[in-house]
Amino acid sequence: MSKVRIMLACAAGMSTSLLVTKMQNAAKAKGIDAEIYALSVGEASVKIDDKPEELDIVLLGPQVKYMKNDFAKKVEGKSIKLDVINMMDYGMMNGEKVLDAALAL
Repeated sequence: MSKVRIMLACAAGMSTSLLVTKMQNAAKAKGIDAEIYALSVGEASVKIDDKPEELDIVLLGPQVKYMKNDFAKKVEGKSIKLDVINMMDYGMMNGEKVLDAALAL
């Protein structure tokens, strides 16, 4: 499997940092080559516009799920999968479940 590139987008890009670490650890444990990072929704929006080829999956934090339609329009026609992180998994910081859900896209 080639490297999977996952970007998490949240209100400020800060609250997802622990989740990113847990997802990275889960990917390593599963032998998955993954680049996982978090940005604010503003930075994430720019990244999709400027460098879509550097993204495979965009996950929105539950606190910004209201922006899903906006992001769906941005990724339309691009090979980028989009979803909102499950609120329970986010709250529990369950990196393995969030990673599994992302890879299932």
